[in-house]
Amino acid sequence: MLALFLRDLRLSIRAGGGGLTGVLFFLAVVATIPFALGPDLNLLSRIGPAILWIGALLASLLGLDRLFQADREDGSLDILVMSSDRHMLALSVLIKCLAHWTASVLPLVVAAPVLGLVLNMDATSIGATTLTLLVGTPAIAFVGAAGAAVAVGLPRGGLLVSVLVLPLAIPVLIFGVSAAYAAVNEPDPFLPPFLILAALTLFLAVVGPVAAALALRYSAD
Repeated sequence: MLALFLRDLRLSIRAGGGGLTGVLFFLAVVATIPFALGPDLNLLSRIGPAILWIGALLASLLGLDRLFQADREDGSLDILVMSSDRHMLALSVLIKCLAHWTASVLPLVVAAPVLGLVLNMDATSIGATTLTLLVGTPAIAFVGAAGAAVAVGLPRGGLLVSVLVLPLAIPVLIFGVSAAYAAVNEPDPFLPPFLILAALTLFLAVVGPVAAALALRYSAD
């Protein structure tokens, strides 16, 4: 499993700089919104967590179509599907999701505090938003694996992956933003939405790889 993680990590880094592309897209989204809203720093500070979460969610969708693409092109995906039982295939998908998150999504979490300063967010809001992104964004990778597995055999399936994944990621977005807002609004408790966000990530860590493994096995058949 460690060898698979390191292999997929190297492939993700070599495949066109997915992490850098995601960060640049994240920066573009965050930098564009103030032009639409105007120079109201109080407004930007108030909605900053939502802007960061939306930007991170959209940037996380960019490389999902490549999750199984390299394995399909060199034939290793067929070998993985045929040589593994259902449980081992789901575990392999989980490892691939973690490698994809580390290479492509973790840089977004690291860049979030800097972009929070651009939005005039205070330290508490930046810290809470970064923490919710760290806990919640793996869920996007897990549910994205199922969408990538469905579209792996289709030409130009990147748009289809985004269409399939985006509605399923809305609950993660809702509780991530709710927890970030609760950290700076005194009457609202931070812990309940944050724990629900963590529970969603753990739930999708099981359901996403299993669904992706089933989709890969059916596509191979």
